[in-house]
Amino acid sequence: MKADIDKSRLPRHVAIIMDGNGRWATSRGLDRSEGHVEGVNTVRRITEAASEIGIGYLTLYTFSTENWNRPKAEVDALMHLIVIAIERETPDLIKNNVRLTMIGDRDRLPSEARERLEKCMADTAHCTGLTLILALSYSSRWEIREACRRYAMDVMEGKASVADMDNDEAFDRYLTTAGIPDPDLLIRTGGDHRVSNFLLWQIAYSEIYVTDTFWPDFSKEDFYRSIANYQQRERRFGLTSAQLK
Repeated sequence: MKADIDKSRLPRHVAIIMDGNGRWATSRGLDRSEGHVEGVNTVRRITEAASEIGIGYLTLYTFSTENWNRPKAEVDALMHLIVIAIERETPDLIKNNVRLTMIGDRDRLPSEARERLEKCMADTAHCTGLTLILALSYSSRWEIREACRRYAMDVMEGKASVADMDNDEAFDRYLTTAGIPDPDLLIRTGGDHRVSNFLLWQIAYSEIYVTDTFWPDFSKEDFYRSIANYQQRERRFGLTSAQLK
């Protein structure tokens, strides 16, 4: 599949809803945590695949604000796994020129986890290749509410006016993804056909690719297949085919 990809027509930004870790583990008679552990290995290989073919931005839906409502033992295990995995992978990220950043409500993260994650981001800040974005303690409705609140505060403090909000770009500046292009391609593993409160503003014109494959089984070939599928589509952005031609 990699050979079939047209390098001149790559999506600039790919976002992934990494679903199916728990179901993968349950189907094998394992604890759900084992699925999350295996999912980390998939993160590594898909990050490598995206970097190898020249994707500019890769956003992974790592932990949603709704995930805080899961059983405490699972949440604690996930937080520990995320931090340990990122620290372990940071040397390879630097080696492969991958810059790590995150979007989400950092204030809800345990202080130790937040500090360790911020160190990893600082360590890769100089990298100029793929930007790997972890959506961590993230939900789109939270993000949009926060953007509106920040804009309202700027208006109250005289830093902005109502007239300033006259286009999408003006609102983009208040989002956690400010400075990051909108996703061209949204991939969801695990077979569910929903966007789960993920980048609702940013995926307005994203192409969507859904696969039944659980995230732990999602291979480089699966990733390349999604890119090849994307390249077969006509992106019209509200126009007609005739207008594009």
